[in-house]
Amino acid sequence: MQKKVSKVNRGIRGEVIIPSDKSISHRAVIFASLANGQSVIKNFSDGQDPLSSLDVCRALGAEVELGNDLIINSKGILQKPSFPLNCGNSGTTIRLISGVLAGQNFESELYGDESLSKRPMRRIIEPLSFMGAQISSIDGHAPLKISGSSLCGIDYHSKLASAQVKSCLLLAGLNAEGCTSFTEPYLSRNHSEILLDYMGADISCENNTVKIQKSELRPCCIEIPGDISSAAYFIVAALIIPNSDIILKNVGLNHTRTGILDVVRLMGGNVEILDKRNSCGEDVGDIRVKYSNLKGCVIEKDLIPRLIDELPIIAVLATQAEGVTEIKDAQDLRNKESDRIKAVVKELSAIGADISERDDGFVINGKTVLKGGAVVEAYHDHRLAMSLFVAGLVAQNDIFINGFEWVNISFPDFEKLFNSTF
Repeated sequence: MQKKVSKVNRGIRGEVIIPSDKSISHRAVIFASLANGQSVIKNFSDGQDPLSSLDVCRALGAEVELGNDLIINSKGILQKPSFPLNCGNSGTTIRLISGVLAGQNFESELYGDESLSKRPMRRIIEPLSFMGAQISSIDGHAPLKISGSSLCGIDYHSKLASAQVKSCLLLAGLNAEGCTSFTEPYLSRNHSEILLDYMGADISCENNTVKIQKSELRPCCIEIPGDISSAAYFIVAALIIPNSDIILKNVGLNHTRTGILDVVRLMGGNVEILDKRNSCGEDVGDIRVKYSNLKGCVIEKDLIPRLIDELPIIAVLATQAEGVTEIKDAQDLRNKESDRIKAVVKELSAIGADISERDDGFVINGKTVLKGGAVVEAYHDHRLAMSLFVAGLVAQNDIFINGFEWVNISFPDFEKLFNSTF
């Protein structure tokens, strides 16, 4: 599907209810499937990725009722699937479910689409193998064949700050003898730790280390906030389109996810948090954003895990800021749905951005007039498609995005919600 995007000649305004957090939705349905009893999940994401997790959990024996709320009934014991488990495009699904299946008493197979089959899985295969898991792959890629086995806890120090790897090991640790400990160089998003604690797991956190003992989860009611990664596109659009003033409702404000707000403040953006509160252990609030005169900055080190998914849209933001913006220490962008470093540089350059590639990020010379007038590619990558859409709103001439349908992976109502603000 090719999408035409035209410049907006007036600000975006009003209130927007941001859709459910994708990361928490994955975890909610997986954890609820491991609890003995009935769990109620409010505001579950309708993106294709969380629905992949839901389908996999259903295949593993969870009983699902999908209405206004998502109801999960489980006996806390998974059943052997009768067919290979399709994870679609979802790296979160395949990596977290691998941790669950590693300690079961049956064999299973996980696979995904062409894009997922290119993503690196050694990062979970290695530590799970240290715990006693038996996993085979195709040169470190899906499909993964898992022969469930008895696991023992390990003390694992990761070179990579990764919530997916961390969550995978924590889920394996739920069913392992002894203590499972995971240490990362910087703190990645901690939704798993919060929800596991909320559901009664024997878990503790100190600095960048989390420890878990073999535990049984209790069923509960989980209310999922709006996804700050989805809010990011509206935040950037409001900052760079003159006369904009919007309020984004019910957005998750977990401190491991709010790096984009820190960057906006570094760049001089006008952003305000309203009605901050706590729900199921997660900080939540409303975000007001107004058009701002921005300046470039350096984004690096421990900021990166807190905004890794937002870096493509932050690159768009930087094109409209005075001076130079440098993004460093983000080499893992090359292992996402696309090589996001190469793709962002190529496609933003095509519409007039002054951006150059580096091994671990990019450099943007800002306050650029984006000329547009080009066909750009989404590379099967939902975040790139949405970032290019926002860039098109300030481009001088129309742009045409190939593969725009990939936004459905995380944000099916993306264009509809944007249209409501014009």
